[in-house]
Amino acid sequence: MSTTLFGMLTAVIIVFMVIVLPIWLLLHYLAKMKKMQGLSSKDEAALAELWQNGSQLKQRIATLETILDEKYPDWRDKS
Repeated sequence: MSTTLFGMLTAVIIVFMVIVLPIWLLLHYLAKMKKMQGLSSKDEAALAELWQNGSQLKQRIATLETILDEKYPDWRDKS
């Protein structure tokens, strides 16, 4: 009786390891690769918007520095 139970358990484990486990691992890593494929269109749009905002802020800072240089020439030395 215990021999047949042990044999059935062994058969189930072998079937799991030979059929189920490789398919499971394959699907798992395919899903991971699909996620890492690149930026989504939503992420690309957000990145483009951040890039544009950064460029605008850089221009504003340059303008403010020019104004400060004209009005207060020594403003950079007062740290």
